[in-house]
Amino acid sequence: MNVAFHPDVYKQLQHLPRTVFAAALSAIIALSHNPRPAGVKKLVGGHSDWRIRIGEYRIVYEIDNATNTLTILGVAHRRDAYR
Repeated sequence: MNVAFHPDVYKQLQHLPRTVFAAALSAIIALSHNPRPAGVKKLVGGHSDWRIRIGEYRIVYEIDNATNTLTILGVAHRRDAYR
């Protein structure tokens, strides 16, 4: 599956603590192979929006099966992830 990033994600990744950054990168790589792993939740109100937990942080992403693309929409602390 192809992985695309929303332009804001690059800045969000730069502001993550080093350990969270490494875990987020590993999770994004794993999502490219399996976009719906155990523990993933579909977001209410989003047509194809999903989220995965990384400790106190969340990765919010969108799956487009038609184009076989996974778009990372945000990587943020849980208090800010859904805004």
